[in-house]
Amino acid sequence: MEPESPLKKIVVRPLAFESLGVRSMCTYVETPDVRILLDAGVSLGPRRFGLPPHPREYKAIEKARRLIVEAAERADVVTVSHYHFDHHTPSYTDWAYNWSSEEIARSIYEGKLVLTKSYRTDVNFSQRRRGWLFARTCGKYARRLETADGRTFRFGDTTIKFSKPVFHGGEGSRVGWVLMATIRHGGDALIFTSDVQGPIVPETCELILAENPQLAIVGGPPLYLIDFALSREELESAVENLKRIVRKVPTTILDHHILREKDWRRPFKAVFEEASQAGHRVVTAAEFMGEENLLLEARRRELFEEEPPSGEFVKWMRTPSWRRRLTKPPL
Repeated sequence: MEPESPLKKIVVRPLAFESLGVRSMCTYVETPDVRILLDAGVSLGPRRFGLPPHPREYKAIEKARRLIVEAAERADVVTVSHYHFDHHTPSYTDWAYNWSSEEIARSIYEGKLVLTKSYRTDVNFSQRRRGWLFARTCGKYARRLETADGRTFRFGDTTIKFSKPVFHGGEGSRVGWVLMATIRHGGDALIFTSDVQGPIVPETCELILAENPQLAIVGGPPLYLIDFALSREELESAVENLKRIVRKVPTTILDHHILREKDWRRPFKAVFEEASQAGHRVVTAAEFMGEENLLLEARRRELFEEEPPSGEFVKWMRTPSWRRRLTKPPL
């Protein structure tokens, strides 16, 4: 089914999101001038409810990787908003959590213009190290590797405008910073917000609204980490900022961290009501594509109870982490 989009000349296809069974926000965007692959990474949560990923999650990440590689074959540009593995693909073998290998990374980044978050400024230690490694591994495959922070790139009548670094979550987040990207062609505009988690920070909300997009792709807050890595005050701020966004933006795709919790809609009831009153839509990536939501991580405990894995999978699951990374699970 073709997605119901408010955009006339920009094609948007979500490839990998929590509503599609994996950790990611990878999206393919095509304008009459350029084909863009946004944040070509995908991961599985190592442990939830004391359990590793279920076989159905591995089938979902295998499918997601195939779709990402196929989209990369068409893409001219690949972006990296920050250096978490659900937003970029590392060049080492890891079948346990990232479904990655040097061959896969090469197939995604080779010959592309790769536009990345700087790993030298506005970055925490972990992402500085990962960004440095990315530049020296995947970066060597790229046709050109460019730092994108606060810059605008033009392709014919299409522009990709990157924001200044904004917080990955709340003000002063220890997790670091991310880049948002606005893609514009003619009267069409969409914004890809990456991991702003709501946004929680009001200034980030202002930056989103200033772009006046018809479509916003927003990563919501991690409800499953409430009172741990997400405070009640931050959740309230995310709700208020999202209400402002959906009041102005015709279609908002709300997905990512927020869908790692089954009861994710309840705290955001006011957001859906605000959108409805304005005649606007709030949908998941799956719903945008006309598909059913596939919240596999949020349902991991149920999946292990309802669909017990094979003995062969259990044996693989009990091997050391390093061995699982090097050997594909028996599906």
